[in-house]
Amino acid sequence: MIAIDAKPKLARGVRVQADRVRGGFNLLAPEHVLRVNASSAAILNLCDGQRSFRDVIDHLAKEYEIDRSVIERETGALIQDLVARRLVEI
Repeated sequence: MIAIDAKPKLARGVRVQADRVRGGFNLLAPEHVLRVNASSAAILNLCDGQRSFRDVIDHLAKEYEIDRSVIERETGALIQDLVARRLVEI
């Protein structure tokens, strides 16, 4: 579980990039390319090391008008998975 005051950020050398050929988004890392959907790209673009997990959740809840508990659960799962893959740091 991610602490609500944690400040997630993309790991060094990792970035989100629009895929102009196939559409969608890629998470680019040294020697890795991971296709991500638009929702994941929106979350990852907010993970800048300045915003807390709480700020990310608040922003997404307001922008997409989705229940905050759903966003917290799904965003937390995405970030935890990417932390395990060393693509996001907390």
